[in-house]
Amino acid sequence: MTDADITLRRAVPGDTESCYQLFMESVVDLTARQGNPWDPDIPDVWSRMEPIYSMLAEHAAEWWVAEDGASGELVGYARSVERGGLFELSEFFVRPTRQSAGVGRRLLEAAFPLGRGDVRAIIATTDVRALARYYRTGTVARFPILALERPMDVGDAAEQAAESSLAPVRASTADLPAIAEIERAVLEFDRGPEETAWLLAQREGYLYLRDGRPVAFGFVGKMGSGPVAALDPDDQPAILTHLEGRARALGRERLAFEVPSINEVAMRHLLDRGYRIDTFLTLLLTSRPFGQFDRFIGFAPPFVL
Repeated sequence: MTDADITLRRAVPGDTESCYQLFMESVVDLTARQGNPWDPDIPDVWSRMEPIYSMLAEHAAEWWVAEDGASGELVGYARSVERGGLFELSEFFVRPTRQSAGVGRRLLEAAFPLGRGDVRAIIATTDVRALARYYRTGTVARFPILALERPMDVGDAAEQAAESSLAPVRASTADLPAIAEIERAVLEFDRGPEETAWLLAQREGYLYLRDGRPVAFGFVGKMGSGPVAALDPDDQPAILTHLEGRARALGRERLAFEVPSINEVAMRHLLDRGYRIDTFLTLLLTSRPFGQFDRFIGFAPPFVL
């Protein structure tokens, strides 16, 4: 197969499940090559991931697929989202058996064009071939993002949460402006009312008040966790302990948080709580430094911040 055999086109909603299948094939191949093989139940994972894939399809800034011109087989895809001036590459995958034909370069040029965005960001795997391409998009690796996970056995969440001066309040769409204000204060950008409303529909969202003033927010659901943002990084232990208690109440058997490695407060708290660092880490690449990641925990699974 050569570059000339590949056709690029804009994706449509009907491509969603095919892109998911290609994503899973690529991640399984990567984990095997890195010596930590993953053997997922692909249909079961799809039943939990479908809302996320549908959201990414709906909110994509650019979404392109590459097809074999002869067979029509999906060879790769790339997708980005844009939130004000924050331009993120959410996915970039080429089928493992169809690589080294120039398709990756073409997909990135289409879905993550140079010059677009005040800040360009990618949450990347440690696949060195992809990382080499990402540096050519004007981004630089800033720090790892670590997945910290533990089983939801009996703990002291209620007791720890009671010691905090924060008051958790279940958030609704009426709280979208308050959530956006906190997110902008922490990250410089917010994800916009439509995506945040989707989060509130998919996960329990909480505002954390001090003296009646919103100072943090956090999300947790039956599938996934985050984002979490706090104006004061020292408030994170109480927030995380509260979210852990909510995860247990929701019937979660395990809980994971996507923690920027420079977030020392969250890292130390979660490690002290028995969380373990997963061997599958990601890297945040950006075109310039931005945000205060010492008080932020990302969306899990880590497609976007």
